[in-house]
Amino acid sequence: MDILEKLNWRYAVKKFDPVKKLEEAQLSRVLEATRLSASSYGLQPYKIIVVKDPAVREALKAVSWNQPQITDASHLVVFARYDELNNEHVEKYIGRIAGTRNLEAKDLEGFENVMKGTVNGLDENAAANWTSKQAYLALGTLLTASAVDGIDACPMEGFDAAAYDRILGLKEKNLRTVVVAAIGFRAAEDGMQHAKKVRKPLEDFVELV
Repeated sequence: MDILEKLNWRYAVKKFDPVKKLEEAQLSRVLEATRLSASSYGLQPYKIIVVKDPAVREALKAVSWNQPQITDASHLVVFARYDELNNEHVEKYIGRIAGTRNLEAKDLEGFENVMKGTVNGLDENAAANWTSKQAYLALGTLLTASAVDGIDACPMEGFDAAAYDRILGLKEKNLRTVVVAAIGFRAAEDGMQHAKKVRKPLEDFVELV
């Protein structure tokens, strides 16, 4: 597997094959790769919602400018940030670190205090911006992992986030929609798959200092 070949192969699919579905093992691999994505401190201040229900996806399509990817893709993945990030999130994470690495929680007090200082030092807008950035890191991992496994994807921002929150009942779960990704398999008639990828040349993209 050549990752550059896979990244050249991938594109933001405009038309999915509505019949072809991911196998559970394929979905699990993509989600596990996304779970392993980088995030600040490793805190992961967001959650992923996988929407399978056709009726829910029809409702989401109606608030996504009726883009067909919402319903035609095999699965719809919603990245939602925690609306209120607090000390409890940090303490649960510290507990996971201690349990996974066989450490005492008191040995992690310095790290815990640094994270709490960050979380408590953010106002509402800064917190929303920071947690959204973490969700976008995970989105990037999902797109790459999907490409590596020959799975198509389309990242999407064209939707009414407040309507998503309402339809999915996210407000009650302390969550807010950030971005979504449709994943599945491209339709044979999607002409965009034949378009050459256009990116900046490396010399314009990278500056060495």
